[in-house]
Amino acid sequence: MTARELDAAGITDPLLRDAYAHCRRLNARHGKTYFLATRLLPPERRPAVHALYGFARWADDIVDEPGGRRASSPGHPAADRAPALDALRRRLEEGLRGGESTEPVVRAVAHTAAVYGIAHRHFADFMASMRSDLTVTDYPTYADLARYMHGSAAVMGLEMLPVLGTVVPQEEAAPHAAALGIAFQLTNFLRDVGEDLDRGRIYLPADLLAAHGVDRALLRWSRDTGIRDPRITAAMEDAAELTRGVYREAAPGLALLDPVSRPCIRTAFVLYSAILDAVRDDGYAVLHRRSVVPRRRRAATAFGGLARVAAGRVAARHAAGRRAGVPHHVREEAS
Repeated sequence: MTARELDAAGITDPLLRDAYAHCRRLNARHGKTYFLATRLLPPERRPAVHALYGFARWADDIVDEPGGRRASSPGHPAADRAPALDALRRRLEEGLRGGESTEPVVRAVAHTAAVYGIAHRHFADFMASMRSDLTVTDYPTYADLARYMHGSAAVMGLEMLPVLGTVVPQEEAAPHAAALGIAFQLTNFLRDVGEDLDRGRIYLPADLLAAHGVDRALLRWSRDTGIRDPRITAAMEDAAELTRGVYREAAPGLALLDPVSRPCIRTAFVLYSAILDAVRDDGYAVLHRRSVVPRRRRAATAFGGLARVAAGRVAARHAAGRRAGVPHHVREEAS
């Protein structure tokens, strides 16, 4: 399947093919929900998505694990991680300027940026947010968190727009794409509260937590003892409602995408929203277990996406037939 995608995208250089294949493996291993949705894109667009998300995963690994993916365990001082992240930033800048890179993820993402005309400032904003993760552990307000999420999540939606295509000028779809990136990340933040706390970070606004009498000490106590507290449950409910509001901001953007890309993004939208449902169904016990969407629901959602892809292809063939003057019954037989 990888070779088919690369062939469809016109990527023939052996080193570049290897780089894209490496990014695809990263996306498959770390981003199971979005990787599943990506399978609904036309094959020629998938490598670019793998490059963008593979690069993001690579940088995130450096932030969370000193020395990059080869590190033994997370949680070491930021000084151990800063040199690796700065080296990646320099390689990225060189790659975006048209230079060769020996780093596969940089080679692939720089090629994607060039092919699709993705603004370089989005990558700079992303790296700035990754750098802040080395020193920033709390966000006093949602506005503070939003500034971080612009670089860590909103720009992912903006980078994706040229790949997905739109039926309106990109600037009209951009706010919705940015909101969807933020909604996905807020979902992850809520699901991963316990894991992030173990890394010393809290990605929920301190004022939202404080409104329910929750602070770092209470979260740490609950995590360590396994004892739940109604104040924490109320705060997590509030965070979930905040996240659902961002999904509502993003939703109108689905109809602005190229029709061939809509099944992919709609499926991702539904699957990530379902994580919020799983968190709710688990009683917002995010400090004690990781909520997951049941496999059957994931499969049913993906099947629905495949059905929409198939219907779209049939409609496209019919439209092409009408333009060519082919009789309707002949088009039906050919389908």
